[in-house]
Amino acid sequence: MSHHRYKLVTLAVLALVCSAGLATAIPGERVLVVEDAATGEQLLSVPVAENTTVNLSYTHSVEKTPVYDIYEVRGTHLENTEMRFQSYGWGLPARENVHSENGFFVFNPTNRSYDELYVKPGRIAAHRLTVGEQTYDLVSLSDAHSVRITVESRSVLSTALSP
Repeated sequence: MSHHRYKLVTLAVLALVCSAGLATAIPGERVLVVEDAATGEQLLSVPVAENTTVNLSYTHSVEKTPVYDIYEVRGTHLENTEMRFQSYGWGLPARENVHSENGFFVFNPTNRSYDELYVKPGRIAAHRLTVGEQTYDLVSLSDAHSVRITVESRSVLSTALSP
């Protein structure tokens, strides 16, 4: 190989390594990820932006009334901004300051930020996850197995390589 050709190959390899390094370092997008809590298998990945609303809704297993846990994406956290429910039952905020609005009790928590949420979707509860305007059936998605919900920041490279 000639000296000139060797320099060109070396420069090309160096450019490729630098490009890969930049693609790894540059933030690409944030995604809400739902994975099987036991196996880590990714079940859902949805792009999200700052302040995207994430709503976990279900039917209370004892009271048989709707419950809405509302979160907003803040960085890579989920900030619980509101809970709406129609009757008091186990697991609902009985000792918190709530107000009544359109037939619902409304609780506006403060300082409830989560790196991850674990949910056990139930067939009777019919857990649903709404991200922005799109709703997903968590029971079907997980076959009623526990899930872990997180918000991840992915680099340009990992975004390009993900299915």
